[in-house]
Amino acid sequence: MRVVVSGSTGLIGRSVVAALGARGDAVTPLVRRPPTEDEARWDPLAGTIDAGALEGADAVVHLAGAGIGDKRWSAARRREIVSSRVQSTALLARTLVGLHRPPTVMVSASAVGFYGDRGDEELTEASPAGTGFLADVCRAWEDATEPAAHGGLRVVRLRSGVVVAAHGGALARQLPLFRLGVGGRLGSGRQWLSWISLSDEVGAVLHALDEPALQGPVNATAPAPVTNRDFTSALGRALHRPAVMAVPGFALRVALGSELASEMVLGGQRALPTRLTATGYVFEHPDIDSALLAVLPPRL
Repeated sequence: MRVVVSGSTGLIGRSVVAALGARGDAVTPLVRRPPTEDEARWDPLAGTIDAGALEGADAVVHLAGAGIGDKRWSAARRREIVSSRVQSTALLARTLVGLHRPPTVMVSASAVGFYGDRGDEELTEASPAGTGFLADVCRAWEDATEPAAHGGLRVVRLRSGVVVAAHGGALARQLPLFRLGVGGRLGSGRQWLSWISLSDEVGAVLHALDEPALQGPVNATAPAPVTNRDFTSALGRALHRPAVMAVPGFALRVALGSELASEMVLGGQRALPTRLTATGYVFEHPDIDSALLAVLPPRL
């Protein structure tokens, strides 16, 4: 089938494009620069998109959005985080339903931040939205897909956890300290981390494309979430390094900004992939030890 992919140059997007190509699908990346022959151009902030290049596509995977945890949340950055998700999703959803030959399915990124900081509560797709900036962003992000759903597309809102990959994302930023033996828990370490290996994130995207029973919210998280303390211990074991340090919460709030630290580092979610497992998805890395060992091969 032919699949349109936004965010195709990001950590997840690159791997999704490669996996689609490996199984014989044709990919049309949505890009903001001048497109090549196999690409389609759009400018979400300007509200423009080459709709003609999307005609006849079978599916869309929408992964575009500004990074959430890589910069302090200034007022301008908060606006960029929201607009890069909501405006792009709304533009894409409206465009798809206006096509003469629309796709049958749209897999649109979201995040477990939808649930807010919920302590030890186990969270399924039936759990209500939480509170806070990230919860508000995710709710608006998902709501922006409604035109596509109302237009008859099967829309999957993929609520991803923290993607475990050595070459990008949160883990890549932690590795230098842990390899030096000075890594450790963040704050109390009791906050939950809903995570997923990069290969399972890609697998979840492909499963969502192929499984007709999936629609609406889907937690893209491994079945065994861990606390920050347990993650710290697992990373230390994988690297054969001590991981006994601790970064106090007040230091994180000073370094990252109070809101970002509280929501992304000191808070967390204990999300479970109820709908993925119910529709037959089998995780390649169901536990954090196997995921870390897969992306962190032994160093010679």
